[in-house]
Amino acid sequence: MPSVTATTVAAVVVTFNRLEKLKNVLAALEAQTRLPEQLIIVNNASTDDTAVYLNEYERDFPLKDKTSITIVTLPENVGGAGGFSAGMRKGYELGADFVWIFDDDGYPQPTALEKLLVGYDHAVEGLGPDVPYACSMVKFIDGSISEMNNPIPTWDWGRLQAMGYDNLVMVTQCSFVSVLIPRWVMEAFGLPYKEYFIWFDDAEYTLRITKACPGVEVLDSVVLHDMGVNQGVNYSMVNEKNVWKFSYGARNEGSYRFHHRNKGSYLMFCLTVWNAMRRGRVPKSLRFRIYGQLLRAIRFNPKVDFPQPVGNNS
Repeated sequence: MPSVTATTVAAVVVTFNRLEKLKNVLAALEAQTRLPEQLIIVNNASTDDTAVYLNEYERDFPLKDKTSITIVTLPENVGGAGGFSAGMRKGYELGADFVWIFDDDGYPQPTALEKLLVGYDHAVEGLGPDVPYACSMVKFIDGSISEMNNPIPTWDWGRLQAMGYDNLVMVTQCSFVSVLIPRWVMEAFGLPYKEYFIWFDDAEYTLRITKACPGVEVLDSVVLHDMGVNQGVNYSMVNEKNVWKFSYGARNEGSYRFHHRNKGSYLMFCLTVWNAMRRGRVPKSLRFRIYGQLLRAIRFNPKVDFPQPVGNNS
């Protein structure tokens, strides 16, 4: 593994129609105590003024002497999953040792990247070279914990703390709100499933890459998540406005459980969804839309896509 000082990092930001929040993200990136060598902004076919702003930002980029900038403009909105897949691929093609990925409403605090790199280095010292990622602690904009972005700890989550690494917690799953992923992981495990579009793409990917070794949450690397309302989500909350999101979630997690766990796990998930919607008194018409996606999950099984170095046409 490259040393922290010799490491090249590509920061990957995916955005869609949230220009004002994107501006906050970019300002937070410019204020990092350890700047990334590359900045990749994936414009997910935004229909607001994002494209115009990014053209101006690239032209007048204030870090051009320290950080290279690449704007990836997608011809259509492929969701967060497709955006992160495209951005990570570009980071790999540019030769980055790590990609640091986050959404357009996550504001990294000034030492976020610096602490992630040091934390990852310490995790490798304690666990060996197979550590697949390091993620930040995600807080809501008021400083409280972000209810929907808590990583899932391992049963022995305190092992690294017992070794003296007080700021590290071993985890098996996290969101894509500030995750540092080494190059070898993309080579070994591929990219996130772009076909997921949204929801569960981060959970599936981080579960996929932790099969041999857990990742780590670095408690002193902090990102603020500007998500409007600080609450978790469950299927009792399905309504007319959000059913399209929950539909993707049902299909994607159902597919993961059916094809990558076992049929019992899939059936347990279906039962959990059914019970949550019953308790939440979700209208029957919306319930049946979710049930349809659970059935669709059985035939929905995307294949892993691996990045290729530039010039490799194999």
